[in-house]
Amino acid sequence: MPELPEIAALEQFLQTHAVGAVVGRVDVAALSVLKTFDPPATALQGRDVTGAGRFGKHLGLNCDGLWLITHLSRGGWLRWTDNPSATPPKPGKGPLALRMHFFTPEGATPAFDLTEAGTKKRLAVWVVSDPKEIPSVARLGPDALEVTEDEFVALLAGTSQRIKTAIVDQALIAGIGNAYSDEILHAAKVSPFATTSALGADKVAEVYAAMRSMLGDAVERSVGQDAARLKGEKRSGMRVHARTGLPCPVCGDTVREVSYVDKSFQYCATCQTGGKVLADRRMSRLLK
Repeated sequence: MPELPEIAALEQFLQTHAVGAVVGRVDVAALSVLKTFDPPATALQGRDVTGAGRFGKHLGLNCDGLWLITHLSRGGWLRWTDNPSATPPKPGKGPLALRMHFFTPEGATPAFDLTEAGTKKRLAVWVVSDPKEIPSVARLGPDALEVTEDEFVALLAGTSQRIKTAIVDQALIAGIGNAYSDEILHAAKVSPFATTSALGADKVAEVYAAMRSMLGDAVERSVGQDAARLKGEKRSGMRVHARTGLPCPVCGDTVREVSYVDKSFQYCATCQTGGKVLADRRMSRLLK
């Protein structure tokens, strides 16, 4: 799932490539992605692209006061093409969900595709005059790269969740997902199962510093990259996430995994849990 660094990079990509263009045809290949119907997606046609924005893990394109907002979810992505097909896509064929064509001041006719891999279709698109009309945007907490340390401390003090759960709660802190939360907690040497109420002030400060460092570095690496290369850039920077069975780059211990029905997370027992192996819910069920 694209998280804050990738969405920030896509926002900058759209600022560079789409702002200043005029929206041409909007092709909706999967009606299920549209979560609003008034105004229709066709209302974007003919409007100047005046800006791009990021709202947590939501990506937005400002078309002269009317916003196209998307949440790419787990399997979604944005693909830019300089030579799109002039033939409207057939609904329900392939991963394409929506295509937006542009006319640039230079006379080019590029487009971007919103695509979604996999069978679980969760990619969402809204057309609104104000992003806060979208419930998932309206309830976002402060941005992970804008929240101050004092605010962060106060937010964690107001909950007794596991730290892993807390920092991916978009209503608490916006922008962090499963992958970067693994990386942040590994860098801070904190167990994913540690409760926020049990963390001392020093550890909370370390989590905050790791959050700012990991996300800031990832944004720096990602911004300026071609949209097609962002996924690879994200994977290349990971120390524990999606590296089950490989050696921890800090201590050399084996990176371990805790699995649930439809997701998993990774950690290093030596670095984060004092050598204790966390209960893997999937394996626990199999052993019963």
